[in-house]
Formats: sequence, structure tokens, C-alpha cells
Amino acid sequence: MDNTKKPIVLIVEDEVASMNLLASYLENEGYQTLKATSGDIASEMIRTETINVVLLDINLPGKDGLTLLKEIRMDTSVGVILVTSKRDDIDRIVGLELGADDYVTKPFNPRELIVRIRNLVQRLQIAPSLATEARARNNKKTIRFGTWNLHTGRRLLTDDKQQTIQLTEGEYKLLIALIDRAGDVLSRDMLMSHMEGRDWFPNDRTIDVLIARIRKKLGDNRDEPKFINTAHGAGYVFVAEIEDDIA
Repeated sequence: MDNTKKPIVLIVEDEVASMNLLASYLENEGYQTLKATSGDIASEMIRTETINVVLLDINLPGKDGLTLLKEIRMDTSVGVILVTSKRDDIDRIVGLELGADDYVTKPFNPRELIVRIRNLVQRLQIAPSLATEARARNNKKTIRFGTWNLHTGRRLLTDDKQQTIQLTEGEYKLLIALIDRAGDVLSRDMLMSHMEGRDWFPNDRTIDVLIARIRKKLGDNRDEPKFINTAHGAGYVFVAEIEDDIA
């Protein structure tokens, strides 16, 4: 492989021995590696180096991984794979909402990690054209249901009382998936399939958490739903009438 074309992986890990072992493994698999033992060092490298993927440990001293992820997503679309422990379920969900592309759980299989990095690099190569198409399709489109207007270009909800609510990336993708198939019962697997993309890889737990958050923002009662109904044992269904492209 031509060295100039090797994907570059930035490993952000405060345990030096683990970081060096991982770097050695990645280099043997044909990747170039950079190493950072803190969020501040990683921030500087991301600003000054050309990086394809950041392998980011959530539990960093000082500036933690989630704080660093927020900063990364403000400035760049570099790929990010979170490294978490088994007990970090909520942190994984928050990390995905903040724009992480994927995650691995310690202790992880190095071969699985290589596959995830390789798949992410491939997705990143096609992402720019897909993102341009999506922006062209969704820019300024407004979808109305009930008393709510969903402004798709901005991931923003407004109601007839001029209340404004910002959706996270995950909330927006899930709501759009439900609206696109309004009236159909969508299983968790189907919703995950609709939501997968460059920067979002949900799991069963993620879907349930996001449904609860969307319902809360919409003021939707799960026992007497106006918007999202639970089909017990099957999934979820969007039940409100939809009006597209309103003025």
C-alpha cells in the first residue's frame, strides 16, 4: 500500500501501554497512527493533522471523551469511534447523539475494531455526495403534524404558540424515519435500518430512549398518543396526519 494513501487513525487513550499496543496492531494492518493521551493534545492534532478516524476513549482525565466529541463535531466531520466500558450504556447513547459514528466496548476484539474502522473509512469516502443530495432535498422543507411544524433543514420543531424545540441528530433521524412510513408499524430493527448512515448507528436501547425523549418534547402521552403509538411486541407507528412542504 502506498504510504501516502494509508488511512490515519488518531488514538486518544490515557493508558500509554494500551495505546501503544493498539497502535502497533493498527500499523501492522496497514494504518498510520497518531497518539494522544489527553483531550487537549487530541484537539491540537485534529486541528493540525489530516486524520481519517479518531478512536476516542470516553473516560479521559481532564477533558473527557464526550466533551472532546462535542468540540470535534463543531469543527470537522472526521470519523469518530468511541471506546467505552460495558457499564457506559448511557454514555454510548449520548455519544451517538453527539455525532459519534460507532463504538466498541472494552475489552474488544482487535479484528472487530479493524472491520469497524475499515467500514467507517469507506462510508466517509461516499458521505460528501450523499450529504449534498440530502441537503438539497431537505433544505427549507417543513412538515406539519398536529400543532407542530418540523423544519427539516434545521432539525427544529415549532408549534402554533411559537414554542421552539431543537432536536438532537438521533431524535431527528428517528422522527423522520417514523414520518416517512406514517401509518406503518416499524420494528426496532426496521427503525435502526432506516436510521443507519454516516454518523448514526443506533441499537434497541437507543430506539426506546429516543422515542421517550421525542414523546416528551412533543407532549405526547404514551397511553393516549396523538403522534407515536406503541405496537406492543412489534414496534412503533406514527399516527398523526402529515402535511408536507407547507408555506
